Amino acid sequence: MTELRAALLSWFAANKRALPWRATRDPYRIWVSEAMLQQTRVATVVPYYERFTERFPDVSALAGAPLEDVLKAWEGLGYYARARNLHRAARRIAEEHGGALPRDYAAIRSLPGVGGYIAAAVTSIAYGEPRAVVDGNVKRVLSRLFLIDGASNDPSAASVFEEKASELLDRSRPGDFNQALMELGALVCTPQTPSCAACPLKEFCGAFSASLQTSYPVRMKRRDTPRRHIAVGVVRKDGRILITRRKEDGLLGGLWEFPGGKVEPGETAAEACKREIEEEVSLSVEVGAFITRVDHAYTHFKVSVDVFDCEYGAGEVALNGPTDHRWILLEEAEQYAFPAVNHKIFARLRRLHGRE
Repeated sequence: MTELRAALLSWFAANKRALPWRATRDPYRIWVSEAMLQQTRVATVVPYYERFTERFPDVSALAGAPLEDVLKAWEGLGYYARARNLHRAARRIAEEHGGALPRDYAAIRSLPGVGGYIAAAVTSIAYGEPRAVVDGNVKRVLSRLFLIDGASNDPSAASVFEEKASELLDRSRPGDFNQALMELGALVCTPQTPSCAACPLKEFCGAFSASLQTSYPVRMKRRDTPRRHIAVGVVRKDGRILITRRKEDGLLGGLWEFPGGKVEPGETAAEACKREIEEEVSLSVEVGAFITRVDHAYTHFKVSVDVFDCEYGAGEVALNGPTDHRWILLEEAEQYAFPAVNHKIFARLRRLHGRE
């Protein structure tokens, strides 16, 4: 193990990417970066991280900001529960820890949205605690090195990877070692065509020795992704359009959107649009022209969203589900945080109205 660790750390020193969160030992900034990097590519994260940490440079700034501002800064990065949890955790840190991220693993682990991976990453990189991290890249490297037959996407096999990562960890340099192992998976030990000739660990790798690189990691077959049919309305009244805000908990919590919902069996999309608007905001509308269909994929399902032009008919807004509403001008939409689906709808609306 000693030679393997030395080879990996030497490779990392020579080949690591110059990423902004690697230029600091500030636990707050490391925490923000690790939250952003969950299920998101590094190239996508870098500009968001830089803007976010400029807008919220420390725990106190994040804790003192309205959630709306935090979601707006996160807009487009997806998986918005991460932003809500960062905000909630920052407020707890401000209240219970004097605004400083705690050093204790258990205390960090108890914060909203902080699982074992983020707690291990922060404590090892910022504080030098000997905690092994296990993400998708690490699982892939470990699978090939040690020919692990447990499926990397099977929760029941998680302990196998955690134990092997802990055994392999360089306890004298845990932060560097964890980052090196993740970097190797990102740059060299890639999913489909690993660059084995450039790998510093090839002489230690069971898969390379047996020419089984493409057989590892083992993965369980995914179930077919279900698709949901949604209908929404762009409700017009006196030159303005109606937007509503989702509850803070759950998918896309706290974001703004157009009113609408699921198309039920035996119902047309236009009928669903009218019904959902009445149920959500207590307004009677006349459903007019079909505007566009937007397709979008989330982690566990896909949506097809049919969008209709709707003219206000009667009633006063009374919310049943949404937590707030606004009547806005089209050009005011940039002031609010919306999911990706709604940005696609706005793009279509701007083209229709010659605003591009």
